[in-house]
Amino acid sequence: MNRVLDFVDRYWKWIVVGVWIAFCIYFLFQRWNGIRLFALPDTDDNMRISQVRAWLHGQGWFDLRQYRLNPPAGANIHWSRFVDLPIAGIILAARPFVGGAEAERAAVTIAPMLPLLLLLFSVALTSRRLIDRRAYPIAFICLFFAGSTLAMFMPLRIDHHGWQLALLTLAIAGVADPKRARGGVVVGLASAMSLWIGLEMLIYIALLGISQVIFWVTDANERRRLAAYAVTLGGATAFGFAVFTSYANRLAVCDALSPVWLSDVLLGAALLLGLAMFVKSADWKIRLGVALGAGAVVAGFHVLMWPHCITRLEGISPEVNKLWLSHVREARPLYRHGWRTATAIASLPVTGVVGWLLLSWVRRRDPKLLRATLAATLPPLTATLLLLWQTRTGPAAQAMSVVGAAALTWIAVPWAANSRFMLMRVLGTSVLAVVGFGAAVPAASNLLPKEKKTATEKAVDKANSQCPSLAALKPIAKMPKGTIFTYVDLGPRIITVTHHNAIAGPYHRNGEQIADVMKAFRGTEPQAHQIIAKYRSDYLLICPNMSTATIFAAEAKGGFYTQIVRGKVPAWLQPISLPKGSPFRMWRVVKA
Repeated sequence: MNRVLDFVDRYWKWIVVGVWIAFCIYFLFQRWNGIRLFALPDTDDNMRISQVRAWLHGQGWFDLRQYRLNPPAGANIHWSRFVDLPIAGIILAARPFVGGAEAERAAVTIAPMLPLLLLLFSVALTSRRLIDRRAYPIAFICLFFAGSTLAMFMPLRIDHHGWQLALLTLAIAGVADPKRARGGVVVGLASAMSLWIGLEMLIYIALLGISQVIFWVTDANERRRLAAYAVTLGGATAFGFAVFTSYANRLAVCDALSPVWLSDVLLGAALLLGLAMFVKSADWKIRLGVALGAGAVVAGFHVLMWPHCITRLEGISPEVNKLWLSHVREARPLYRHGWRTATAIASLPVTGVVGWLLLSWVRRRDPKLLRATLAATLPPLTATLLLLWQTRTGPAAQAMSVVGAAALTWIAVPWAANSRFMLMRVLGTSVLAVVGFGAAVPAASNLLPKEKKTATEKAVDKANSQCPSLAALKPIAKMPKGTIFTYVDLGPRIITVTHHNAIAGPYHRNGEQIADVMKAFRGTEPQAHQIIAKYRSDYLLICPNMSTATIFAAEAKGGFYTQIVRGKVPAWLQPISLPKGSPFRMWRVVKA
């Protein structure tokens, strides 16, 4: 056993790479059919490849408008080009050998798996630094049961979430780094790079920044960590703003790296650097006081300069929230999902938090390790609590919990194995291992009978699967090029796999278009005619029973959508014949 543990310690880097390769092989096996069918699983993945195509076809680096939505003005997309780089690089490298279509297929296969290697190294580093140098393989086993997290790294999942999760775990590894300056640099750089991509991890980035300050407050020798963090965070954020911020994000917007957050970061970084360099007091109470003062200055600056960025960062109207965002599943709290979904998402984070707290108790007599462990515990604890607000925090909660779950296994299993009670040694060890790995809930779920779906639920699942497929959209793609008026969730897929344009996608800056699409399907026939004509639409396309359609059917039973599904089609719509078995219904809009 000792030889195995020594091997695990000595060759840990090679083991990490080997585990990454094993995960990649598993992913390819799981997603091969989807890769073959170019079945990008999410609207954002479809939009990402459309953004990359636009850039490769000559659209400006800083121009991120998607001109195939809401033409000719285009849709305002709040992303950055940073995540486009590996996708575009793979396409350009593969295109001379396999052609454009296969190059894209290679890119959407390989690109999502790249940040997984960074996540594995980060998880291994944190485990080695806080639990034991040989404990990291347990964290990898726990990761296997982190379904929400792993889904962000699988082939076809090319949007930015995988990179942000990897950078978040890297920042936690920096918090755990005993080398002060290096740890500060890693936390600052990982935080800044996450901001380049988006603000989804902003609350965790803020908590990790606060941890750097608390390190210094509790130990004046941590000034090198704080100074390194401040310089790196400020410099890297400024670099990212200059290189990746789009034209639209150079305005004082709240939902992306903009002058709002750049100014906040630069002010905060300058104040933290000042604390590290000029506050020499040996009294921790004085250090705490000036740190709180610096925080108050940054908060006051933000409130006075950017009062519009105090509430919801998306800035959507109440109308758009009611018509659209309130129906988005990932924006719902955990308790509004079925018990299978809720437990699958929350079980590992809860286990991980217990493990983090247990590890903190074990490290209570070592101030340095205790400080680092508590700092690493705060983000996963916060993410787990935020599941009660929105389930979209699930992937981050799981990613940050695997080290905690590994700690629970590493500490509790040997305790049970060494018990003087045979039942505890046999049964207790097994139970604690299964729970610690995060396998308890998946195992229990498989033992329980699955809930039978209603006919309506089966129809919805079938439509959600068929309508975005290449086979279903192929006849649509053969139609003369035009602008298709369809569901918000179908817009990105339409522009990705056909030559047509669409009106809207699920992107909050385009609230007018989202609201118009929702109102057209929910409202009266004259209102629908007016809205469809407003966007000079050439076609109307619906897919009965898709999730979006069920909203129209349930909440607007006398609305335009319900009327045309029942065959009450106005004269300004001419039916288009589609192949037998097509899930779609399509009409040509008769122009006045």
